[in-house]
Amino acid sequence: MESTHTLQELNAKVDALSGQLQVVTEYIAEQRQRQRGLDELKDDMVPIVNDMYLAAIEELSEVEPYVQLEDLLHLLKRLARNTRNIENMLDQLESLDDLITDLGPIFNDAFLTAVQQMDEMERKGYFENFRQGFYVIDNIVDAFGPEDIKALGDNIVTILTTVKEMTQPEVMLTMQNLTQTMRSAEEEPQAIDTSFFGLLRQLRNPQVRRGLGLTLQMLKSMGEGPKNGHQ
Repeated sequence: MESTHTLQELNAKVDALSGQLQVVTEYIAEQRQRQRGLDELKDDMVPIVNDMYLAAIEELSEVEPYVQLEDLLHLLKRLARNTRNIENMLDQLESLDDLITDLGPIFNDAFLTAVQQMDEMERKGYFENFRQGFYVIDNIVDAFGPEDIKALGDNIVTILTTVKEMTQPEVMLTMQNLTQTMRSAEEEPQAIDTSFFGLLRQLRNPQVRRGLGLTLQMLKSMGEGPKNGHQ
C-alpha cells in the first residue's frame, strides 16, 4: 500500500514536471518565432538604413564647407540651454492656436457682415460712382497742368470759404427764388410788364428796391476788384 502511494506521488511529480517542461518548450518556440521576425525585420531594414546613411552623407557633403562639427555641437548646446524657452514658445503657440480657434466664429461673422455690406454698396451704386470718380479725376489731370493744380492749392482756402458762404441758408433761398422767377419768366414772358410806367410801378415795391440795391452793390463790388489793392 505504501509503495503504491509513493508511486502515485512520483507520477504526480512527473506530470507536473512534464507540464512545466511543456510551458518552457512553448516559451522557447515563441522566442524563436519572435527572434525570427526580428531577424527578418533587421534584414529588411539594413538596406534602407544603408541607403539613408549614404543619402545623408551625400547631402551633408554639400554643406560641409559651410557647417563644421563644432557648429553643430554649439547649436545642440544652445538648444539644450534654451529648452525651457522653447517649451514656453510651444506653450504660447498652443495658446495662440486656442485663441485663433476661439476667434474663428467672430472672424467668420465679421467676414459675412463685410460681404453683405459690400453687396449693399454694390446694389446702391457706390462702386460705380467710384469708377466715375476716377473718370472725373482723369479729366481733371488732362485739363489742368501742374501749375494750375498749384494755383488751385494756393487758393483752396478762398474757394472753400466762398463755397461755404454760398451754401448759407439765406443765399441758397435767394438762389432758389431767383431760379423760380427766371423759370416763370421763360414760361410766361407776357406776364412781365417791361413798359416804362410798369417798371416805375415795380419800383414802389420795397422788395424790388431792395433787390435793385443789392444788385447795384454787387456791381460796385465787381468794379472795385479784389480788396487786396490789385486793380
